[in-house]
Amino acid sequence: VDRYASSLVEVADGTRQQQRHYQLLSALQSLVKELPNSFQQHLSCTRLSDLALALLDGTVFTVVQGLLEIQHLTEKSLYNQCLRLQNEHRVLRQALRQKHQEVQQACWPHNLPVLQVAQQRELEVLGHRIREEQQAMDWKIVLELDQKVADQQSTLEKAEVGGFYVTTNPQELMLQMNLLELIQKLQQRCCQAGKTSLGLGGHWQPPAAQCDQEGSPVLP
Repeated sequence: VDRYASSLVEVADGTRQQQRHYQLLSALQSLVKELPNSFQQHLSCTRLSDLALALLDGTVFTVVQGLLEIQHLTEKSLYNQCLRLQNEHRVLRQALRQKHQEVQQACWPHNLPVLQVAQQRELEVLGHRIREEQQAMDWKIVLELDQKVADQQSTLEKAEVGGFYVTTNPQELMLQMNLLELIQKLQQRCCQAGKTSLGLGGHWQPPAAQCDQEGSPVLP
């Protein structure tokens, strides 16, 4: 009797899993229709079915939420660093101009041309320094964001979400971005309709995404 009851439970669980998978797949197929045709053609039913399987227990939603939160914190930090650098440069320029004005006011008229040449050189040196520091900041931003993309790709690959792997190929990156976007939209739809409607757990609200025929999604 116990063995029979256990078998019935397994059958019921399997049926519920199949129902959730079908519901997720249907929702994904509906969301894909909102995408440009150029991306829809890369999303086969098999790809969407694999994605639905990966999303069954809601773990991937939580993983993506964590990745996006880290990304947003990183972007905010880099933005604030950029603002601080711009403010420092503004202060340096103002201080140098103020210094030049004070020196000019105390300068004898016949020495003014020579002084102005020297001051112009100072301005050029400062301008060169500012450009170098800004370029260094720009490179820092690019490298840190690229690293975050690679981290996202690696994490989702380890979570066995089809289409995610470390790549710098522009087309593959765009597909991964679409996949993340599709995942987000699906989570938002689940939250609006009620988590129980698709049997999803967790409290995350990620961004929508899509996947391509080869299962290659892309990060933002």
